[in-house]
This record gives sequence, C-alpha cells and structure tokens, in this order.
Amino acid sequence: MSPKAGGDAGKVNSAIYKDKSKPADIRLSNINAAKAVSDAIRTSLGPRGMDKMIQAANGEVTITNDGATILKQMSVLHPAAKMLVELSRAQDIEAGDGTTSVVVIAGALLDAAEKLLQKGIHPTVISDGFQKALQMALQVVEGLSTSVDLSNEDALLKAAATSLNSKVVSQHSTILAPIAVQAIRAVMEPIQGGVGARVDLRDVKVIERIGGTVEDTELIQGLVIPHRASNVNGPHRIEKAKVGLIQFCISPPKTDMDHNVIVSDYAAMDRVLKEERQYILNIVKQIKKAGCNLLLVQKSILRDALSDLAIHFLDKIKTMVIKDIEREDIEFVCKTLGCRPIASLDHFTAENLVNVDLVEEVNEPSGKYIKMTGCSGGGHTVSVLVRGTSGAVVAEAARSLHDALCAVRCVARRPALVPGGGAPEAAAAAELGRAAIAAPGADHYCLRAYADALEVIPSTLAENAGLNPIETVTELRAAHASGTQSGAGVNVRRGRVTDMRHENVLQPLHVTASALALATETVRAILKIDDIVNTLN
Repeated sequence: MSPKAGGDAGKVNSAIYKDKSKPADIRLSNINAAKAVSDAIRTSLGPRGMDKMIQAANGEVTITNDGATILKQMSVLHPAAKMLVELSRAQDIEAGDGTTSVVVIAGALLDAAEKLLQKGIHPTVISDGFQKALQMALQVVEGLSTSVDLSNEDALLKAAATSLNSKVVSQHSTILAPIAVQAIRAVMEPIQGGVGARVDLRDVKVIERIGGTVEDTELIQGLVIPHRASNVNGPHRIEKAKVGLIQFCISPPKTDMDHNVIVSDYAAMDRVLKEERQYILNIVKQIKKAGCNLLLVQKSILRDALSDLAIHFLDKIKTMVIKDIEREDIEFVCKTLGCRPIASLDHFTAENLVNVDLVEEVNEPSGKYIKMTGCSGGGHTVSVLVRGTSGAVVAEAARSLHDALCAVRCVARRPALVPGGGAPEAAAAAELGRAAIAAPGADHYCLRAYADALEVIPSTLAENAGLNPIETVTELRAAHASGTQSGAGVNVRRGRVTDMRHENVLQPLHVTASALALATETVRAILKIDDIVNTLN
C-alpha cells in the first residue's frame, strides 16, 4: 500500500469517528422528549390528581385523567416520546390500571439515567444496573403482598375502590366498585389445578346511556340491546320468548351491482309486486312455523335487512323484531343467549331457537332499549348500563369502570394485594438504598439512582394533594427505614404518612409489578439508542 493510500484511509476513519458528541446529543434529545411526555401527565396521578380536557380536531371534547386515554389522543411527533405512549398502551393491555404511574416512573428513571450519563457512566452499564435494581424492587414488592381468597368479596372491593379513588367519578365508587366486583365474579373461570382465575373482559358489555346520574348505573344479568324494536304495532314485552338470530335479510333480493329494471306495463309491475310479497310471506311463514316470537337480525351491508312489508307481516304474527345487530356484537349475543346465528332460511327450525324468560322494551326520556333477562342456556356474560348527565360524564364513568374491572381482573389473575399510596415504591426505594451501600463500582450509583427515581410516585402523590413533597417523602423514608411500617404510604385525605393497610387502600400486585417491569424495559431500550436514521421513502 502506498503512503498516500494509507493517509487517505486514515482521513476516512478520522471523518467517521470525528463526531463523538452525536450519540450523546441523540441520547439527550430522546431522554428530554420522553421526559416531556411524562411531565405532561404527571399532574393526573393519584386521588387528588387533575383532569385533562382533550379537544379533538372535529370539536369533540374528552375530560379524563386516565393516562392511556390522554396519551392515545395526544399528538406526539418525537419517536422516543412515542415509545412512552406505547408503554402506556402496553400497561393498559397487560394490567388495565396504572397507566399514569408507569409513564411517571419511566420519566423519573430517564431523569436519573441522564444524571448518570453526565457522570461518565456508559449507557450499557446503566442499563444493566437498572435491570439488577428491577429484580430487587420486584422481590420487595412481592414481599409486601398479601394473598387473597377470590371468594372474599371484601378484598376485591378494596382493589376496585382504590382504582376508582383517582377518577372523576370517585364519589360514586360505593356504587361502581360493587358492580365491577359482581361483573368479574360472574364471568371468571377458575384455572384447573392453578392459582387464580381466567377472566375475559369481552364477556362484560359496557353500554353508555345519557340520562340520569352515575348513581343509576346498573348491572344486568342478561343482554341489553341499545336501540328500539323495529315493530310498528308488534309486541313490546314478551315472557317465555323463543329467540332466533338470523344473518339473512327479510327484504326483496338485490344484485351486488347497481342496476335499473324498466317495467313497461302495469301487469308486469303487478307481477313483480306479487313475487316480492310472496317471497317475504314465505320467510315469515317459516318464522311462524318454527314458533319464533323474537327475531334478532344482523346488520346488512348491501340492502336494508327488513322491508316495510316484512315488518307489517311480522306485526301480524305477533313477533318482536330487532334489526341492525352489529357484526362485532354477534359473538357476545350468541354467548349470552346460548344460540348460533342462522345463516339461511332452510336452517330456521325450532331446535335452532333459544328460550329467554323475559324480553322487554324499556322506555326512557333518552330513548328506548331492549332488555333480555333469564337466558338459561347462555354462557357467563353480564351487561353494565352506565348512565350520566352528559356524554363526557358517561364516557369517563365507562373508562373508570373499565379500570376498576381491570383491577379486579388483575387480582383474579394473580390473587395478591399490596398497600397503595406509594408504599411499594417507597419500600423498594428503601431496600435499594441499603443494597447500594454495599454494591461495587457503577452498580452503587445505578441502584442509588433507581431508588431515588422510585420516590417520584409518593412525591407526586403528595404534590398533587397540596402537601409538601420534601417533608412527606422524608417522613415516608424514615417510616420505611425503621422497618416497622412496611405498609406506610401517603394518605392524601389526612395529609400525612399512615399505614395504607389500615386505610383499606390496596392495589393489585400485578399492576405494580407490571408498571415497574414495563417502565424499566422501555428506559433500557431508550438508553441503548445512539442514533436516529431516516429511511429514504
């Protein structure tokens, strides 16, 4: 190789490695963007947290303090900030509750990581140190937990009430918490030979109705269809109903493409009308022959599911008919009633119908809806009718109820409760602080930083409640350092540190453990990024 060639290679290498500051700048940019998202929803944490009013482009307004809902509707451009939005969504899927906490913890961990980077500690070392800290924190949190007997309704009520305490509808928690517990207990299936129970939240149908107050929310052991019957003069209340769910239309056949049929004389027109009448009459005769007196019709795409003539005939045979059952609701309707959808008239026979004790059309100022109770052959499903004075209140009540349902589901999946009010985080921080003293090298700094970051939860709870965060966290630290008060947390009602177990503020272990694990995983992923590359297209 000539000296010139060697010199050129040296220049190329020095050009590649010249900009040493770029990875540090990218890392700092990512951390700051993610911290901005965390700070945006930090004020929503806890029973005294503030709510956010979100205005959509179409003018629709949402009032909520649910972390996942706020972040889902927030316009976020930075890719690292989007990771925190995804983190909140992951917590919502995994646990359903703690969506604000998980983002606040992640923001505090990123802040701690930034300070460690300024000390000159390598990002990979920080990442590994945080993983060790997470394992210790999870052990402490599990040590704080108390196992729960799923037949003990009182323990489940405490978990549901704690989840609702931070919501707009917290004053109605005495009504919504028992509904959440009853709903989950009605649909849960014990795991054979295992601990806990399996719960599918799709078996709980939440229907929103404007009118009345949140106190009028009710649990219905049966099926609620949120629109009126299609009949004009048909029955509006049927006892001992025979129900059929059909997926075909009771209207004249129609081709898939647009077409015009020109009828030149009256005789031909009369024949067309007779054929149409006969076609519909045959379907209605088959329905009457099978003994069906309540017909559910799936929503049709190509044509109207019921013609006026069909409604007239169905009125004559005293059959109540409900059309436009949404496609996504078919599975829930089938499970509730214990029926199968009937796809063609040939299969519309008596053995394909199901019995329901009572079907009635309930008339309210806000409109009518259908209520079916006594579905003896159906599966384990329930419907919850959430009411409120306005659309925003009803929507927030439904979101709050979803969080309470998820909290009870977490207890069913992993029957253990931990004290709330920042107690698990404070206990983990105290233990990590003790472990950091003896830890070698960079681990000492990482464990210490992780412990300080965990204290963001009690600190934010105190701040949002109008207390002095420094005094409160110091008092909490002292309580956990003594080792006598393992359940000590921030009591926002009394404005001081008390034992959360005595206050009945208990939350599912799964929510806390999941929040710590997911937040740490996201922070480790952000730390490992040293460049952002844009694609060509």
